[in-house]
Amino acid sequence: MTIDLNKRQSGVLLHITSLPGPHGMGDFGPEAYHFVDWLQASGQAIWQWLPSTPIGPGESPYQGVSAFAGSQWMVALEPLVAKGWLAQPATPAGGFDAAAVDFGQVLPWREQQLRAAAAGFFAKASAQERAAYELWCESQQHWLPDYALFMAIRSPRNGQPWWEWPRDLAARVPQALATAREQYADEIAFWQFVQWCFDVQVGALKAYANERGVHIMGDLPIFVAHDSADCWARPDLYELDEHFQTTVVAGVPPDALSATGQRWGNPLYRWDKMAHEHYAWWTARVKRMLSSADVFRIDHFRGFAAYYEIPGDSPDATRGQWKTGPGKALFDAIAKSLGELPIVAEDLGFITPDVHELRNALDYPGMKILQFGFGGDGGHEFLPHNWPQAAVAYTGTHDNDTVRGWWDHASAHERAYVGSYLACGDHDIHWAMIRACANSVANLSVYPMQDVLGLGSAHRMNVPGVLGGNWGWRFTWDMVGTEPGRVLGLIAATSGRAPIALARLPE
Repeated sequence: MTIDLNKRQSGVLLHITSLPGPHGMGDFGPEAYHFVDWLQASGQAIWQWLPSTPIGPGESPYQGVSAFAGSQWMVALEPLVAKGWLAQPATPAGGFDAAAVDFGQVLPWREQQLRAAAAGFFAKASAQERAAYELWCESQQHWLPDYALFMAIRSPRNGQPWWEWPRDLAARVPQALATAREQYADEIAFWQFVQWCFDVQVGALKAYANERGVHIMGDLPIFVAHDSADCWARPDLYELDEHFQTTVVAGVPPDALSATGQRWGNPLYRWDKMAHEHYAWWTARVKRMLSSADVFRIDHFRGFAAYYEIPGDSPDATRGQWKTGPGKALFDAIAKSLGELPIVAEDLGFITPDVHELRNALDYPGMKILQFGFGGDGGHEFLPHNWPQAAVAYTGTHDNDTVRGWWDHASAHERAYVGSYLACGDHDIHWAMIRACANSVANLSVYPMQDVLGLGSAHRMNVPGVLGGNWGWRFTWDMVGTEPGRVLGLIAATSGRAPIALARLPE
């Protein structure tokens, strides 16, 4: 479904895993379809979620083991039961937490169910189902074989990083890979089956949403993890030494928030090598993203103008230098192959003029975070009266506190400023900020589900720089009731982001 980024629309930010459901975490099952119905009824045209690739250390969706694969944990079990490949799952004694994902409990249980479903498929699938699976596998040859083999080798090694594997496997010696494909044939088939299920299910959900006027907004991290199928498959595309160790890594320099900066640790791209190949890897990655999303946010957009390079042996980000990124040439190469790109540029943080120049040259909307606007005076770029039309307005993102939590911890200056600017107080701060985003000139506005529900800090999705306790938030429909959807629809209608009829105003 084509999205017009210049049309006034609004939506909700909610990660798939935050959905309700009986199996320990949200997935592409019935509750996802229910949420689409709720969005449609509430006048919302966008459902934004976080990266849907496999999660990495600390359960972060921004440090996954593949830039192309889908998260196995998002595969719904109900369709597998309906197909007869999986028996009705038995919930563990004590059940699952409906308010948060207990990753240590849920992930092993879900993997057991997926393995049982794979065994059922290969034993019971009809000829038509097998043909559909094999045809899909053939269509994904540019990434699937390497990913499935990577996971098959990795699984029995308890997550041992690939550079610590036997040298012939780490270095991808052809004979060693051929032997591994034979040795791990069943495990490879399992990982391919799971990815097929992911694609079938995300495609069905996207089609359902599009039929109801709801666009899916995905999220594409700029970097990949060192311990990933991507690095293992093409180490020549990254700044690695002969032992496959990172010579330089990604991050951001020291600033007012951190005296030592942030050392993310992701390997940096060899942009010269990628340019020589006409950015084919990036084109394939974006094409893959657009198979499951109508539009996507590209994380750390400033890294395409210039990125911060930290020596691999540096324990923090105090040592580093800015290096010129690929710039417009990258996106021109992708667009030449794929056409106009529906991209939202995450242009937050330390932003220099070259970043704005690149974003403007590409005509991508940037992001405006309302929470950031009240620390100074009326000239602040994050106050609505200073926003451009080509922007996506957010009350906050997954990395921010909720609006309610932000208000509770705001300085006296911020509270006085926002109270005057939005004419609000304790009882309606979340609706006031949502209304301000909706009434702004920004073409798109998006609100985290936590803000729609007026929830406090205990419900935030992520605290940057803190390991553990993140990414697990879930809601239940009992928390929603009827009022949030009604008010959201009224705001969307009266701000020109949904049909005015939705407001049910008197004639």
